[in-house]
Amino acid sequence: MFLKSAFFFGTISLSLSALLNTQQVQASQFDTVSDKFKQSFHSQLKKRKVPGGAFVIVEGDKILKLSYYGKRSKGGSLNVNANTVFRLASVSKTFAGSLASMLVQENKLDWKQSINAYLPSFSLADPNGSKQINLGHIIGQSTGLMPNSYDNLVNADVNIEKIISKFSELTPMCKPGVCYSYQNVAFSFIESAIEQKSGQTYESYINERIFRPLNMNNASVGFEAFKQESNRAEPHVKTKSGFKKVKVKANYYKLAPAVGVNASITDMSKWLIANLGERPAVLSPAVIADVTTPGVKTTKELRRRDWKVYLDDAHYGKGWRVYEFDGRPLIYHAGWVAGYVAEISYSPELNIGMVMLLNGESRVIAKLSATFWHDVFKQQK
Repeated sequence: MFLKSAFFFGTISLSLSALLNTQQVQASQFDTVSDKFKQSFHSQLKKRKVPGGAFVIVEGDKILKLSYYGKRSKGGSLNVNANTVFRLASVSKTFAGSLASMLVQENKLDWKQSINAYLPSFSLADPNGSKQINLGHIIGQSTGLMPNSYDNLVNADVNIEKIISKFSELTPMCKPGVCYSYQNVAFSFIESAIEQKSGQTYESYINERIFRPLNMNNASVGFEAFKQESNRAEPHVKTKSGFKKVKVKANYYKLAPAVGVNASITDMSKWLIANLGERPAVLSPAVIADVTTPGVKTTKELRRRDWKVYLDDAHYGKGWRVYEFDGRPLIYHAGWVAGYVAEISYSPELNIGMVMLLNGESRVIAKLSATFWHDVFKQQK
């Protein structure tokens, strides 16, 4: 298993002023790599004319480097800063996996329960097929459904209840638990289970269990919360003439567990620190171990551009990807939604992690992260 045998539990002692500057807060064996990454991040975003972005590198419960670049909106006067809110896109799945696992650890949910116990309206062409899909398959991307089932209807802003009814036309491509099948709509079915067993809305529960206890003060769920945030990064898509600002769309926000979280880089430093085992009262060792246990194999990931030369193995856990990178374990997830890209990754072995958030669609984010982790692991050889 790709997990440390023990965690060192500490507390976050960083002041707000420490979070808001870009200076080192402690000496570390990774200072050189962090410095190099900051230079690359700024130079590559400038070279590719990405409107704005931010990153953080943490080690244990300490921030090694937090930096930001560019504008919240192309051509605007407002700079990205440490509290600028971005859409996390599919990095939102890391929160959903952990929330569901919390309920499993508390014996309120069971990964082997059928999703029909919480979403009886969900059915496949063969009704018995839907009964065989359990919560573990939903959160572990192993439902057996065709990849990205009905994302096209989400793009078309079709009502979510109507989308769910369309599943009755589908025949799975494999049995549940056998093959990898990335989903956004079906992944978000976990929301029904979480809400019914917590007795709260998804938004309320994530605030109670994660955002407030971790002091993720800018984090939120949903379209309205994002639009009400004054310090937010606007989305930009790549065109032949460069990046173009577009409007934030509400459609994918319907899938809160899959793509609905908004957060700043300061918020994400706290989420990363918690996933490194430093906030056990919020994110227990049992939850971390559960969500990062390798599940279904994701062979396609081994062919990722910029990453394929480093990846030796790849699986999906529960809301997280579990890689073997240069022979070392790496926990990872990326996200993309119109105008934004995001990545989060950490080494449970070396107790170091990194998050990047951009308000422009650019493949440079994958190149930057692959190079960063290659440099980190190379230093340990």
